[in-house]
Amino acid sequence: MKKIALIILSILLITGCTIVRIDTKSIDNILNVVLSKDNKLYNRIGKGYKYYIPKGVTYVDTIDLNDKLYDGDNYYYLYIDAVSYFYKTKTTYNQKANSYYSKKLEGKKEGYLEINEVKDKYKIEFFYNYAKIEALVDKDSIESTVLNASYILSTVKFNDNVIKIMLDDEYFTNKEEKYTLFNKKDNVDSFLEYSNKNNK
Repeated sequence: MKKIALIILSILLITGCTIVRIDTKSIDNILNVVLSKDNKLYNRIGKGYKYYIPKGVTYVDTIDLNDKLYDGDNYYYLYIDAVSYFYKTKTTYNQKANSYYSKKLEGKKEGYLEINEVKDKYKIEFFYNYAKIEALVDKDSIESTVLNASYILSTVKFNDNVIKIMLDDEYFTNKEEKYTLFNKKDNVDSFLEYSNKNNK
């Protein structure tokens, strides 16, 4: 029995399991923990991209490369920037001192998070990994929205082949040819003339 307990304990120590706690009251902690993970999860597939929608968030609709999501209280508008991804465009953002929250995100993937007060609501603009989420929420929903948006944006994966086809100018160019199926003949015979000729 002691050998089995020792083996199990050794396996746990060797595998190095760690649990990272997310402080959902700290936006900085949410960003540091979620964006540092290399999540490979996905449960939603679009045209040239896929991503993970966390529990409690539901997919509503898609128009082009824009997805509408809902968490029970707030709508999220997700925009996939396939053109910037394809051309590997760098993100430029200057932090704003007069915003409720403003931070440039750097690392393997770039982006920014900006939160501004708009009347009695807060507009969240979160760009990361060539995708952007915008939402207009109450103050008490800011952290949960940032948490959900972090999971969504950090899991966006692109399909290079599909995006290349979508952006290829020649792929959608039609080569028009003029077909003349119904050209008018100079000598038009009617059915009656044909019938009269054959009956003679």
